[in-house]
Amino acid sequence: MNRSIFALALAGLLLSSGAFAEPVNINTADARTLAKELSGIGLSRAQAIVEYREKNGPFKSADDLAKVKGIGMKVVEQNRANIRVERADKNKAASAKPVDKAASSD
Repeated sequence: MNRSIFALALAGLLLSSGAFAEPVNINTADARTLAKELSGIGLSRAQAIVEYREKNGPFKSADDLAKVKGIGMKVVEQNRANIRVERADKNKAASAKPVDKAASSD
C-alpha cells in the first residue's frame, strides 16, 4: 500500500513539474503553446518570445531565447531538451522535388 501511495505522489510531482512537456519549435509556436510547454514561461514571457521573433526573425539556437527580455540562461537550460529550433518553411523545402534540368528537353 505504501508503495502505491509513493508511486502516485511521484507521478503527480513529475506531471506538475513539466517533466513530460512536449518539444516545441520556438520559431513557429504561438504564445499559448510556449507557455504550456516550457517551464518557467508564463503567458507574458511567451508573448514576449513571439514579439521578439516577429521583430527580429527566427531564432537560430535555443540560446537566442536569452535575448528576450525577462528570459535568462537558467530558463533556457531548464527547457533545453524541449526546445526545437526549426524554420517555419523547412517542411515545404524538404518536400519539394528537385527539377532535373538534364531530363527536360524544352
